[in-house]
Amino acid sequence: MIGMVLVTHGRLAVEFRSALEHVVGPQKHCEAVCIGPDDDMEERRDDILAAVEKVDDGSGVIVLTDMFGGTPSNLAISVMQNHEIEVIAGVNLPMLVKLARVRLEMDMRQSVREAQD
Repeated sequence: MIGMVLVTHGRLAVEFRSALEHVVGPQKHCEAVCIGPDDDMEERRDDILAAVEKVDDGSGVIVLTDMFGGTPSNLAISVMQNHEIEVIAGVNLPMLVKLARVRLEMDMRQSVREAQD
């Protein structure tokens, strides 16, 4: 199963995961990393890396961020080199619902394409 890591400003990542599970049920291999304005960014980068490692079963990980060019996206991109990771910016609930379904049956490339459609 393709893993998912939500990385956002504030507590949005946790709330997105909660809303997703409200709609489609509990999600395995799904983690949330929240980034606050006063956080140590190296610690948050380590948190993202730990979340990626936790959800990765060898099928790859999709990291979803709230805004391209923001700190969450930049930190997510910085961990791409060591793992099979794709980063998608502009996460929304319909995207997560679709991804929750397709990540069980499609490969990484197909799942990313479906999530972005």
